[in-house]
Amino acid sequence: MSTPETVQEAPAASVETSPLARTIELTVAAKEVEAATDARLARMGKTLKIAGFRPGKVPAKVVKQHHGMQAHEEALNEIVGRAFGEAITQQNLKVAGYPRIEPKGDLLGETLTFTATFELYPEFTLADVASAEIERPVHEVTAADVDKTLEILRKQRVGYENVDRAAQKEDRVVIDFLGKKDGVAFAGGEAKDYPMVLGKGTLLPEFEAAIEGCTAGTAKTFDLTFPAEYGNTDLAGQTVQFDLNVKQVQGPVIPELDEAFVKAMGVESGKADDLHAEVEKNLKGEVKKRIHQRVREAVMEKLDTLNPIAVPKAMVEQETYRLMQNTREEMKQRGMKGDIPMQPEWFTDRALPRVRMGLILAQLVETENLVATQEQIDARIAEMAETYQHPAEVVQWYKQDRQRLAGIESEVLEENVVAWVLARAKVTEKAIDFDEIMGQQGL
Repeated sequence: MSTPETVQEAPAASVETSPLARTIELTVAAKEVEAATDARLARMGKTLKIAGFRPGKVPAKVVKQHHGMQAHEEALNEIVGRAFGEAITQQNLKVAGYPRIEPKGDLLGETLTFTATFELYPEFTLADVASAEIERPVHEVTAADVDKTLEILRKQRVGYENVDRAAQKEDRVVIDFLGKKDGVAFAGGEAKDYPMVLGKGTLLPEFEAAIEGCTAGTAKTFDLTFPAEYGNTDLAGQTVQFDLNVKQVQGPVIPELDEAFVKAMGVESGKADDLHAEVEKNLKGEVKKRIHQRVREAVMEKLDTLNPIAVPKAMVEQETYRLMQNTREEMKQRGMKGDIPMQPEWFTDRALPRVRMGLILAQLVETENLVATQEQIDARIAEMAETYQHPAEVVQWYKQDRQRLAGIESEVLEENVVAWVLARAKVTEKAIDFDEIMGQQGL
């Protein structure tokens, strides 16, 4: 086998025009391929079963007639693949993804020539993070935060009772409705005994506005124009008529912070003070977790900005495919059946930064020796297990599965990176209020 030629830049017409694209010309001897093909056919002949011949006694000519093309292709792939492996090893190339190997010419003659096109992992030096500015949110949980959360918990357990007044926001109504376009009922435009809470955005705002002000027993007809971007293209931008019958109007009844409510929230003592303490403890943990997540995101964003490296197209394609498969599986778990059509371009914008960040983190972990130790992994598992009723079982559940352990190791690696960056960057603290860190919590 001849030695592969020196790496050359990919031609301008090639799809791999990035700085990471390379081509190598590979040459192999036709005799070597022929010998490897004959050897494969000989091995096949020892076990091959063909009608009219005893096992292992099939003539070589017959074996070649049946499997000659297969044996030749397998032998050629093996030899060319080995030549490619030797070439990249000799030139110390770190290949990302799989090469595209194509014949150069008609593959006749004593020497067979191939062109291997591939991409390299980027070589880069990590930018200094000493001048990086990172903002760390700060919030101390207050009694007002706890009271607000308790109010949210009470509203989440709201009940409803019939009221003798006009419907208003936060009321629960039960309605019948029938939609018509040009006097003809349209698909999906009818419902009976339909319950909904006004102000939750269950139906279009114009529809809910037509319900507000109605009392139980009200029957009315109103026009509604669907938004131009409405999902049903037959109705988008069209004006239709709805027959509406309001059957019930129920006002919200928020439970008191009494013993029954406290016990319903899992506090066996039934004491409001104990619930208050439990909520405060949980809030502190949640605030800490959310602040940490924000800091982590800020660190990752800063690393990404400081290191605008080129990314192998093959790796982006692999990550795109992985995201597609994960999304498809999630949708199936939610009840969607049949083939779920997806386009790769829907996921590319997510895949590209994920791949780039993965390369940056891998370089940082290797350069600064930020590997996850067994002690760190065990501590992380123990921390997660503490939130469950049977921690020991949770620990065992993690440790008996390599994939789950790999996920924990990945988390620890990221934690090591975040800690390393924060110890060197310019970190400033900024006080933020409760709503900013927690959001609306379902209100």
